[in-house]
Amino acid sequence: MAYWLRRGGHQPTLIEAAAALRTGGYMIDFWGVGYDVAERMGLVPAVRAVGYDLQEVRYVDGSGRSVGRVSAQTMSRELGDRFTSLPRGDLAALLYEALGGDVATWFGVSIDRIAEGAHGVRVGFSDGRSETYDLVIGADGLHSNVRRLVFGPDKQFERHIGYYVAAFDAKGYLPRDELAYVSYGYPGRQIFRFAQRADRTMFLLVFAAEHLNGREPESPEERKAALLDVFADAQWEWPAVRQALVDVNDLYFDRVSQISMPAWSKGRVALVGDAAACVSLVAGEGTGLGMTEAYVLAGELCESTDYASAFAAYEGRLRRFIDGKQKSAREFASSFTPRTALGVWLRNQATKLMAIPGVPGLLVGAQMRDDFVLPDFGRSMNRNSSVRTPG
Repeated sequence: MAYWLRRGGHQPTLIEAAAALRTGGYMIDFWGVGYDVAERMGLVPAVRAVGYDLQEVRYVDGSGRSVGRVSAQTMSRELGDRFTSLPRGDLAALLYEALGGDVATWFGVSIDRIAEGAHGVRVGFSDGRSETYDLVIGADGLHSNVRRLVFGPDKQFERHIGYYVAAFDAKGYLPRDELAYVSYGYPGRQIFRFAQRADRTMFLLVFAAEHLNGREPESPEERKAALLDVFADAQWEWPAVRQALVDVNDLYFDRVSQISMPAWSKGRVALVGDAAACVSLVAGEGTGLGMTEAYVLAGELCESTDYASAFAAYEGRLRRFIDGKQKSAREFASSFTPRTALGVWLRNQATKLMAIPGVPGLLVGAQMRDDFVLPDFGRSMNRNSSVRTPG
């Protein structure tokens, strides 16, 4: 968002609660219109360089025997080889680097007050400072603080779709299956692992909400204990995964939810990405969609002299497309982590059909293809030539 606003001649300020640019994070699959945005930023070569050319997704049973497989060639056919997997933090670093040090960034502070006036928005910060801005754009995720302060509590907009997710990484884990997602699932629970560079392995644990018995853990210790309990009867490599989980210090844990709002803006405040319309983990495209929303909103602001019209045009372009992505994700959730033994078996059998020409388009093509043409904002996005565009 800051990159494209700066390209259009605006002077954005980035506010980041973390003390420094966040690194690491779980693996994301990057394709579709977000890939197109990265291409317009000149970032695709760098994205491919830090990414991984995934070869397959392999499903195994409790003894480690392969019971299903999706070849990367399948996804390449559907997406025209415009697909890569990379850690979220690596992509964030590339986006931040693209600013070339030309955008003011406040690290280690958060917003705790927003008050709109006739000619701007007065923003109060956690360190006691306050500033007035023309507009505020909330790009702060599923649990958006900006959304809470301006639009109301999360419960008004969050739609929990019945699963939880945890992610962490570990050093020195064996075995390693290079360039493959290896996944073991049993009713209501799924474990993924992916071998990364520097001898690290990323783990993703997904489970149905009913396995928490109605109580959501809050502290890091409670979350770790909950995962150990939920997966206590797992087979496959669980003893080794369990030890990696016990040893980890940085554990991501959250509900798998969507955000559904009647409007993505209010007055001089607008939302983008997960803050506006989280499609959820099971959609697999949240980062790319967030980049797309940021590009479109920035483009509309650069072309318009009226922020209210720009906000309306931004939502008008994207609302139907994003609603469709959310609907598709809800329908796919039960296949991502089936709740029954029969569901697990059917999912595994479906992956075997993916090798048959034409079948991938029927089973996943609609979910992976983006029915949206990225607009070209032309000269309005090129008013400031000082912003770095990596080659």
